[in-house]
Amino acid sequence: MKVTKKSLSRRTFLQGLGATIGLPLLDSMVPAFAATRDTVANPVQRLSSIYIPHGAVMDRWVPTSDGPGYEMSPILDTLAPFRDRVTVVSGLDNAPALIREGEPLGGHANISGAFLTGVHAKPTEGANVEAGISLDQIAAAQFSNETQLASLELGLEDNDITGACDVGFSCAYVNTVSWRTATTPLPVENNPRAVFERLFGDSDTTNKAERMERIQKDASILDSVSDKLGSLQRQLGASDRGKLAEYLEAVRDIERRIQMAEKQSDRELPELERPTGAIPDTFEKHCKLMFDLQTLAYQTDMTRVITFMISKEISNHTYPEIGVPDPHHPLSHHQNKPEALDKLVKVQKFHLDMFAYFLEKLRSTPDGDGTLLDNVTILYGSGMGDSNLHDPRNLPILVAGGGSGSLRGGQHVRCAKGTPLTNLHLTLLNKLGVPTERIGDSNGEMHELSEV
Repeated sequence: MKVTKKSLSRRTFLQGLGATIGLPLLDSMVPAFAATRDTVANPVQRLSSIYIPHGAVMDRWVPTSDGPGYEMSPILDTLAPFRDRVTVVSGLDNAPALIREGEPLGGHANISGAFLTGVHAKPTEGANVEAGISLDQIAAAQFSNETQLASLELGLEDNDITGACDVGFSCAYVNTVSWRTATTPLPVENNPRAVFERLFGDSDTTNKAERMERIQKDASILDSVSDKLGSLQRQLGASDRGKLAEYLEAVRDIERRIQMAEKQSDRELPELERPTGAIPDTFEKHCKLMFDLQTLAYQTDMTRVITFMISKEISNHTYPEIGVPDPHHPLSHHQNKPEALDKLVKVQKFHLDMFAYFLEKLRSTPDGDGTLLDNVTILYGSGMGDSNLHDPRNLPILVAGGGSGSLRGGQHVRCAKGTPLTNLHLTLLNKLGVPTERIGDSNGEMHELSEV
């Protein structure tokens, strides 16, 4: 980084340009930052929601003791290096996912449909899907003015499931956990190259010169389109002008994102070559690359809200690399057979190994006076507990990160029986500085987490 003679303060930069403190720092911020550390603004808040399917082997997941002195369970011990930044939360229920009388008995679509919404998924195989606005999108609505992308919805599996969705339920309910509105599920992207291009456009690298060339090209195209639309609008009737106005609103959003990119164009981004079009050939490579992209998205303040589906309900993914060639979904119906349970534990620990990789990436990435891990709130877990019974109660849930000082890890919180999962959602939203009175079936904040 070159130290210039400019004196743009970090606080002014945040308010004026909508950029994050920390990484990467503008050259013009260095003198002010070095001279006036007491003027550091509040850290940027970020929210990550990570979904795993098919519950967990709960008697090997839940710690036997409570509070800060708990012992790591056999499944969770892979997170021991991050103990001070992880809170285990047990006893939460995803009650809206319970099957109602007369409804299809699939037991998976309703699980993921309710996970971040707290709303019972409408049984339908058509396009008239309905759930509720999800946790991530409530946060994204508030944070979106500060970033180029309001949110990212990512995963490791594609959305093309033919004949594998629950009977009586649209595939939309298992393909995503993110809902912009009650009737608008957001599609998940699993191709690393597509994610890279969404973050940095159709450029091969994060190289500054190439990014500037792309920005200028996009801006000239947008100007041309805007001029043509303005001319066309004067020739249309009232009804068509209304339709065109809606389209122009979308164009304005693109313009805002380009202008934000121009303001951030002199930031020295970490060099990263664009991934190839092919998806990595192993689960581990794919997962780690997607976590790398998420870290970069936070680091460059492209977005502050990400959902990531490590896998999804009814997934038949196999894990031969860890000695589990069995498809995940059939294996989850373990019938309490020791061999099947042992294999499930391997899969769940493998998923947590990937999560630990992400936590380490965040912990090793400076952000302001701390790290990205200090300034992120992460919800990790599944919408069901016992997969053999499709039981959406007593869920495997973790809360990780420092929440910019609002979270304290290193403990096991055992909730009162019947506590809604959405009480945790409500608590996290308010800790994120997103004032919320209710989400889904929530009935109050989690006082057990008052000091977390």
